[in-house]
Amino acid sequence: MEPSFHLCIIDDDEIYRFVTIQSVKFLGMEHKSSVFSNGEDALSFISENLDKPAVLPDIILLDIDMPIMDGFQFLEGYRPVAPQIVKPIDIYMVSSSVDPEDIKRAKAYPTVVNYISKPLNSDVLKGIIEKALLNQN
Repeated sequence: MEPSFHLCIIDDDEIYRFVTIQSVKFLGMEHKSSVFSNGEDALSFISENLDKPAVLPDIILLDIDMPIMDGFQFLEGYRPVAPQIVKPIDIYMVSSSVDPEDIKRAKAYPTVVNYISKPLNSDVLKGIIEKALLNQN
């Protein structure tokens, strides 16, 4: 059995969240999922569990355009919290936006590993997961 990991999806698109979770299951990778429809709920969850590595995600797939708190607002709120987190978390900005300014802005955050355009295909998803599993060891 594959080592397990915790995937966190922060996206207001229910269909995207469902398809992504099903894709991970289809890859046959043992995992836990957390889903949030906005950045505020996700940031609260992370802030409340800073010192609990078993509860925190290994990977965050972060959308840009969401209600309440968008992806960039999440990254701004995450910045002061990040040094207090007891384990590495790989954040991937995943968006349907192909605006070069969004891509440049996302990559300017040191906590963002990469910017990926939707739809997220299973090969890219598998690569993200394998990289995170390697980083655990």
